[in-house]
Amino acid sequence: MSRRPRGFTLLEVLVALVLLAAGLALAFATLRAATTLAERGELRAQGNERMRAVQGFMRRNLMTALPLPFHTDPATFRQSRFLGEPKRVRFVADLPGYLGRGGPYLYDIQADDEGRLQASFAMVQTGQTVEDAGIARPELLADGLRSVRFRYRGMDGQGQLGPWQDAWRGGELLPLQVAMDVRGEDGRAWPTMIVSLLHSEGGAGGGELPVQTQ
Repeated sequence: MSRRPRGFTLLEVLVALVLLAAGLALAFATLRAATTLAERGELRAQGNERMRAVQGFMRRNLMTALPLPFHTDPATFRQSRFLGEPKRVRFVADLPGYLGRGGPYLYDIQADDEGRLQASFAMVQTGQTVEDAGIARPELLADGLRSVRFRYRGMDGQGQLGPWQDAWRGGELLPLQVAMDVRGEDGRAWPTMIVSLLHSEGGAGGGELPVQTQ
């Protein structure tokens, strides 16, 4: 007599289901890891693109900063051509046509406590600023930043290249170099941007630099 076909036991079915579930879990974990990695890569690429855009904007305009006054003290007739603070820098440069009418404008770049780096612009005429209603203010350069710091460098009292300092006061002469240090939202530091100003006369920042001794 022929034997009846033997079916699967309950234990074998359970083992098969466990193996199937383990395989599906591994596949989903692999897919999830790949998706997370791709998202991180995209976010990092976006962050790098933003970093290059901000640094490119700052580099182009700082490099071509003009030794033109944007403020004249009516009492002393002292003129301001460049003023720098740890979170704020003001200078005159030509404004691109896509931002306004072109010509010399005051660039007022400032980082606020909310992690935003913003730029305001004002037309410069005869040593004073003139409001331009055709320009939106302020222009957002970047947000979500953890920290922004500007530094400045000029000549010391002996005509040598001086140390970096956190402020450039007095403002009648342009510094030789300006540096910008930024930390993004994730805490990663951007590469330090150092710009040499083409029209700098190598001043000592209104007497803020100490004299170096040999």
